[in-house]
Amino acid sequence: MSVSRLLEQLAVQTGIALSERSLMMATAESCTGGLVAAAITEISGSSAWFERGFVTYSNEAKSTMLGVPAKLIRDHGAVSEEVAHAMAEGALLNSRAQVALSITGVAGPTGGSPDKPVGMVCFGWSNRIVTRAETQRFKGDRQQIRRQAAEHALRGLLEMVRNEA
Repeated sequence: MSVSRLLEQLAVQTGIALSERSLMMATAESCTGGLVAAAITEISGSSAWFERGFVTYSNEAKSTMLGVPAKLIRDHGAVSEEVAHAMAEGALLNSRAQVALSITGVAGPTGGSPDKPVGMVCFGWSNRIVTRAETQRFKGDRQQIRRQAAEHALRGLLEMVRNEA
């Protein structure tokens, strides 16, 4: 999947904001499969502000790589604000970054359910002091949902970084 123009612009803006504050970021991606990390690493010099990315597509990867408790996943499901929250915090705990984002959702076209339909995506953002999570619902095909989710995740991180100043 190619990086959209908007995703590219958001990645550049995020890099500028992080660089101005001497911060590094980490990502924990599930349904986007590293799309945010790919957009970031398209930018020359991003190693100055991108510490690492985790692609934790399976529940086991969420637990082993990020420390998300298996019980949390069983109780709330992998697509939940609780798990997105834990993923963002886990990305920070397992990196040298000061801010992190996480994405977990149902990109489709299969895998949805009445309570977690295709297009439902949960996000987490953490800065080692505060972690917030939210759920969004996107429309479109798998590629469109993944792109919208990546864009939304970067917007949220950018907002968090800018509000820290």
